[in-house]
Amino acid sequence: MVTLAETSGGMVELVGGKAAGLGELIRLGERVPEGFCLTTAAHDRGVIPEAELAAAYRALGGGPVAVRSSATAEDLPHASFAGQQDTFLGVTGVDALHDAVAKCWSSLHTERAVAYRQANDIDGRTVRMAVVVQRMVDPVVAGVLFTANPLTGSRAEMVVDAAPGLGSAVVDGTAPADHYVLDGTRHHERGCLSPDQLAELHRAGERIQAHFGAPQDIEWAIDSDGTLWLLQSRPITTLFPLPPPTDRPQPRIYLEFGHVQGMLRPVTPMGMSALRVLLAAMLGSFGIRAEIVDIGGRLYGDLTDLVRDPRSRKRLVKLMAVDFGPRAQAVVEHILTDPRFSPAPARRSGSGGGLGPALRTAPRAVAGIVGALARPEAARTRLFEEIDQLRQRAAAGPAGLETAAERLDYVEAQDHTTRYDRIIWPIVAGILTTALPAGLLKGIASQAEIHTVLGGMPHNVTIEMDLALWQLAQRAGPHRELLSTTPPEELAARYLAGTLPEIGLAAFLDTYGHRAAAEVDLGVPRWAEDPTPVFASIANYLRVTDPEQAPDRRFARATAEAEATLAELVVRARRRRPVRGRIAGFLLRRARVLAGLREAGKFAGLYPLRESRRQLLLVGAELADGGLLERADDIMFLTLAEARAAVRDGVDHRDLVADRRATHRRELRRRHVPVSVLSDGTDVEAMLAPAAAAPGALRGVGAAPGTVTGPARVVHDPATAHLEPGEILVAPTTDPGWTPLFLTAGGLVTETGAPMAHGPTVAREYGIPAVICVLGATDTIRTGQVVTVDGAAGTVTVHQGQ
Repeated sequence: MVTLAETSGGMVELVGGKAAGLGELIRLGERVPEGFCLTTAAHDRGVIPEAELAAAYRALGGGPVAVRSSATAEDLPHASFAGQQDTFLGVTGVDALHDAVAKCWSSLHTERAVAYRQANDIDGRTVRMAVVVQRMVDPVVAGVLFTANPLTGSRAEMVVDAAPGLGSAVVDGTAPADHYVLDGTRHHERGCLSPDQLAELHRAGERIQAHFGAPQDIEWAIDSDGTLWLLQSRPITTLFPLPPPTDRPQPRIYLEFGHVQGMLRPVTPMGMSALRVLLAAMLGSFGIRAEIVDIGGRLYGDLTDLVRDPRSRKRLVKLMAVDFGPRAQAVVEHILTDPRFSPAPARRSGSGGGLGPALRTAPRAVAGIVGALARPEAARTRLFEEIDQLRQRAAAGPAGLETAAERLDYVEAQDHTTRYDRIIWPIVAGILTTALPAGLLKGIASQAEIHTVLGGMPHNVTIEMDLALWQLAQRAGPHRELLSTTPPEELAARYLAGTLPEIGLAAFLDTYGHRAAAEVDLGVPRWAEDPTPVFASIANYLRVTDPEQAPDRRFARATAEAEATLAELVVRARRRRPVRGRIAGFLLRRARVLAGLREAGKFAGLYPLRESRRQLLLVGAELADGGLLERADDIMFLTLAEARAAVRDGVDHRDLVADRRATHRRELRRRHVPVSVLSDGTDVEAMLAPAAAAPGALRGVGAAPGTVTGPARVVHDPATAHLEPGEILVAPTTDPGWTPLFLTAGGLVTETGAPMAHGPTVAREYGIPAVICVLGATDTIRTGQVVTVDGAAGTVTVHQGQ
């Protein structure tokens, strides 16, 4: 038994998170109700020390007390455990106190607490319970104070919710509360709190946040004497991390770039460096120069200079449509109206948003694009020849590398952009042929018709991969029972051990084993290393029993429908607008030859990436043998500079890697990744008015035409996903590693994306309806619910009661 005044932040294992936080508040000089803590030692023994408990209660003065759980896994920076374990208010008498302590102990093992620990990757066997007992405050008004805005993420605002009486009604959401947003300016008289009380709360929030070094969620109460009491302080666990600090005083605007590659998961530190180079090259091809930064393990581009440049801001919204999609466009349109990002005087040189990079790129771009449009077959042939040479060079591997230092030199010297530049212009030509016809055919053809023309597209390496896997599954029929009933991870282990019957997988992996979901992250295992996702897809394919739903037939139907729609559109357009009709027809015919090449550039870039990964794993194995890492792939949680320090100086990085792995696991569980954030942490999209939708419908953007109704399957990880034929795949995002699931899906719904991105492109080519940019789809839609996906209207209707 210890008094709260004796506790501190370093005593979590003895007094739990809540008591440790209260002890820190007392040390800070804040006013906290007097109390004591029954430590985890008593919980370990499993016996309540009745005499000690009674003596401490009497020393507190008796009367009503608050009895509150204080587990060792509570009030953590990444897991608040808010409401997961029990609190009892107004407890009076020793017997009632004993019962309340016992109930607090029991609440450690309730279904909700166990589920919460599992969801947050906390081992329940290591958690112990302390109990806080405090003198009750008789509040006139009480509530919660967030020292950062939990809705928008802004660190420049605090939020207060308050109601008369006990604060538990506010915390539990059982009573209406007055809501205040504090930005340091004085409030007018309104609600249950006076301007002076709000100012006092704001000052307290500033002190407490400064002490703990992070935004806090604070429970408070004000008694009849007007005294402010602090009842709890814990970290706000839901905030997206802040952008890295800069020495520039003006606010900055950052746009999330990962979804361009169909990836919202956090990137490993080693993968981040490679991706920065790759994205800088992609943007440079369009004459855009933007600083790539790491925010929460995700790739964000600093668009501030582009937004403030008088010339580039005029074209920025249109540029967003190429790859970033409508959610990014909406954010940029909003920012362009924000006076904090008003145009700055143009600089003569060195401007990140100026036209200089575009002008330098223009001659090469024009030659490449015009050449591809003039002779598309020749351009496609040259592109695939270049990719094959790249594959051969990567397969041969570097010669003469013997030491870890030489391997790191090789990885650092890899230029993933030069060969990309040699093949990018036919791909850009294909993108333009899909993007321009919509404007030319406005009033003549619907967006759904244009999307139909872009279906069943040939020369797409990802489509070819998916269909090759389908054919493999068909040939594996004799092993149907084994492949469809054995867990995919077990099949993968047996394959790697050489104990699985031959089904042709080795040949498939020879061609496509360098791919994976989130494959642009150097730190992610390739399918050749872990074929679990491949076996999951094979099992899904073996569930297809209707011949008409066979993916190759669906693709053939999409191709036939595309060609027929194209012919009809060309006739219609020429009749109504002869000149525009001819241009649009030309572009759409070229799209049928060139647009499928979109996946080829990334496919090519994965070859050198695979070799870099192989070399890094060899270095990691050497460091693990030397006791500087636990295992070879720990090197993916280091930067190149840190890996060099280990190789050169023998720096032990095991603790650093353990911390980064834990952070990475936590970020993998994050379901919402902001499209855009400001330098103060504001989620820009949270400031926008939500798009209107029909009752019962979720609004998104139509990306592949058609309407389909079926049961939803919400999937966060494609590696082991079970998808029945005809189910609607609902996912945060998709990249080529997800597309094998499309072969059995009836439709696609994603939370982010752009119409020309990987997922929607493949969906169109398979002829399955798709709606993208449905904010919160994976939270709103539940597996098994019947939904209707309308790819033309851009809506997803959830049928209640199904």
